[in-house]
Amino acid sequence: QVQLVESGGGLVQAGGSLRLSCAASGRTFSSYTMGWFRQAPGKEREFVAAINWSGSSTYYAVSVKGRFTMSKDNAKNTVYLQMNSLKPEDTAVYYCAAAGVVVTTRAMDYDYWGQGTQVTVSS
Repeated sequence: QVQLVESGGGLVQAGGSLRLSCAASGRTFSSYTMGWFRQAPGKEREFVAAINWSGSSTYYAVSVKGRFTMSKDNAKNTVYLQMNSLKPEDTAVYYCAAAGVVVTTRAMDYDYWGQGTQVTVSS
């Protein structure tokens, strides 16, 4: 079992920045692929970013590439999502997830999920 707790969400103006954190507890965190997803009201959950078990490879949705950076600190059992140049369309609940497979962008492949943290970007 892996427990995930997100933090760092909040209200920010367009063009601003936030850093989300996801603290993990449980077994073998370092062996998991980690992902960030988001869900806006009335929309389906969508992939944002993913990182492989070692932190050496990252993948991003087209909509956030160049603005968001995901990183993984296995010593601290934590993953981060640095979000810059935020836009109103980035407003959503952001979820951290863990998958016991190779890097994937599909929500269905992730086994463990956090409770989510709200990000609101005002125009």
